[in-house]
Amino acid sequence: MPEFLFAQGSYVPYDRDYYHRFERYEILQGSNNSIFQTGFKPLRRDLLGKYLDSLSNDPVIKSRSDQFNLSYLSQDNWEFVDRETSLSKKPFLNALYKRPGDLAYYHSDEFDIHVSPVLFLSGGMETDNDQNPNRLTRGVVVRGSIDKKVGFYTYFTSSEAFFPSWVKNYAANNGAVPGEGFWKEYNTKGYSYFSALGHVNFNLTKNIQAQIGHDRNFVGEGYRSFLLSDFSNPYMFVKLNTKVWKFQLTNVWTQMTADAIYDRGRPTDGRYPQKWFSFHRLGFDVGKKLNLGFFESVMTDQANFNYFNPIIFFRWVEQSLGTPDKVMLGSDFKWNLYPGMQLYGQFALDEFVFNEFFGIDGKGSKRNKYGVQAGYKYINAFKISNLDLQLEFNTARPYTFQEKQDYQSYSNWRTPLTHPRGANFREFLGILRYQPIPKLNLTLIAMHQLYGADPDPETNFGGDVLKNRLVGSPTGLFGNFIGQGIENTVIQTNLNASYMVRHNFFIDATHTFRRRTAQDLDSPESSQLVQLGFRWNFLRPDYNY
Repeated sequence: MPEFLFAQGSYVPYDRDYYHRFERYEILQGSNNSIFQTGFKPLRRDLLGKYLDSLSNDPVIKSRSDQFNLSYLSQDNWEFVDRETSLSKKPFLNALYKRPGDLAYYHSDEFDIHVSPVLFLSGGMETDNDQNPNRLTRGVVVRGSIDKKVGFYTYFTSSEAFFPSWVKNYAANNGAVPGEGFWKEYNTKGYSYFSALGHVNFNLTKNIQAQIGHDRNFVGEGYRSFLLSDFSNPYMFVKLNTKVWKFQLTNVWTQMTADAIYDRGRPTDGRYPQKWFSFHRLGFDVGKKLNLGFFESVMTDQANFNYFNPIIFFRWVEQSLGTPDKVMLGSDFKWNLYPGMQLYGQFALDEFVFNEFFGIDGKGSKRNKYGVQAGYKYINAFKISNLDLQLEFNTARPYTFQEKQDYQSYSNWRTPLTHPRGANFREFLGILRYQPIPKLNLTLIAMHQLYGADPDPETNFGGDVLKNRLVGSPTGLFGNFIGQGIENTVIQTNLNASYMVRHNFFIDATHTFRRRTAQDLDSPESSQLVQLGFRWNFLRPDYNY
């Protein structure tokens, strides 16, 4: 039996820039690859290595930048590719960095381990900010496998950061650092936090794999996700991944943090309220170009063994038990309609009443709550090599993802599990990626948001997912529309240039412009941020919200 069926690789942390380097080639091929489905991320290294081998003689690898990407990704996953990858020409002290991507490694049939440092240092200037943003992160990342049957990954970092003004305001309003959760005060205006991610994974059968970890997951093909995103704090989970023929069933059971205890506005040590989240997604290929996914989840404040059934219909269980647990339904798709072009989208359903949705008198019903995404990707746009365009629209009706029971909102550690804005918004995104030379990547992200905000903590116009949907609403059952409350409009552009000095060591130069207008502002708020950063085995921070 082929060895790859049992060889185990850890999962590649989800990084939009990294994943775009290889997902673009599936779009250029114009058909779904047979090795893995991209609708649920992250993906395993051994499967990525097999896909990279399949690209080595594929005509989609044309330009020097394409060849560099294939070489870079292969080197980053060298233990799982069949093609030869080069050793370092000048190892440090003849003992370290024998491979460009590993500080140290050991590789055998019984044991495989890779150790590398993690470093991020950035500094910048922002207009009208009395504390210029900067950040220092340092740590270590370790990955490997045992007996080619058990994969493992662990990542530890410690950070001190002064954020841009809008990120600081977001963290202050939610009481949590986006993507990190728990924090400590640093020099009055800064944040200090520790990150710890990790997992082990192994095959239960030929086609069923298990993963136990503390990390994030992401569903979909977009920049955002309405089903499950990587925006919130990492959480403990158990995952089963079953792939048979053209079907892939993913089951995840998690324990999340429902809320935090605060003392003078700061999170304190203690036993925080917990909640439990279960979901499954069935993805399957329809023909060679279309992939459909169907998603279901349940959020509950009490652990319930009925939700451990991997193929049950959660809504039926929830009704049969007479529980008020929050059930969500959703679907997603991607369609490689033409080589180089892809359409994708999502639909997340929180609550739906047919007569109120289609009836004349039911317009704007508070009980019709959903989120919609539609997107388009154009690879090698306008026949320019390595120029990639992405357009995306996202919207969520007021009160979507909120719940009437405590600790059942679609959130974790006081941050949304989906879109950073929560609900009651519309958003347009345009993303342009260009790789003019192999080591240089240019990324331009333009964002336009319209959303409704609450005038005070007691009022609820449906945008803050942490609030109880039955408390503080100034509107009735009907007449609820996107932008209600204090209407805000945000225009933001982010231009980033990343140059790879050596393997996984980047220099980033970033310029961000942000302008917010609102009904409660006498004049628009505008700010410009310029930053320079150095990162080593670190995911580039994303402040586009």
